[in-house]
Amino acid sequence: MKLICIGRNYTDHIKELENEKPADPVVFLKPDTAILLKKQPFFIPDFSDDVHHEVEILVKIKKVGKYIDRKFAPKYYDEIGLGIDFTARDLQSQLKAKGLPWEKAKAFDGAAVIGKWLPKTKFEDIDNINFSLKRNDEIVQSGNTALMLWKIDELIEYVSKYFTLKIGDIIFTGTPAGVGKVFVDDQLKGYIEDEELFSIKIK
Repeated sequence: MKLICIGRNYTDHIKELENEKPADPVVFLKPDTAILLKKQPFFIPDFSDDVHHEVEILVKIKKVGKYIDRKFAPKYYDEIGLGIDFTARDLQSQLKAKGLPWEKAKAFDGAAVIGKWLPKTKFEDIDNINFSLKRNDEIVQSGNTALMLWKIDELIEYVSKYFTLKIGDIIFTGTPAGVGKVFVDDQLKGYIEDEELFSIKIK
């Protein structure tokens, strides 16, 4: 089981971090050890002073696939979820400046929050899903899958060129604008439409 993450998939987020708009999806991986265990708090690691929340729509793969045409992509998932890609922004900036991989900043233990899963049939249109993140009951990030540069089925087509998708794999589809630093005692709650999918305490 692997976590396949997409970077720079929302224009406003690209702008806020002053990145260049990519010609293709930016792809990186997280190991399963990055998954934050259920009902556990997120502990800010001692190697970072600037960990950011990045809320994302998630897709769970239900069958093995390789070189999947986007028109067949819907056959490969039945569930939509919500999660957080925690990022040690200070460490990431140092690594990017040296042209080095991001894993230490993105794939550390606990860096991947996976909330409840919802059946795909709950949504009239996968490409029109509202989602948001509240920090201490204030909305800090909100987005809609319509604003993705590459939609879910396009991502499945693209990713499956490089990696065989297996049952249980999860795709993190990218974060909208509004990412920000988390602090000890923060409470983060994630929503798809008006339904709460996760609640995380920061320690």
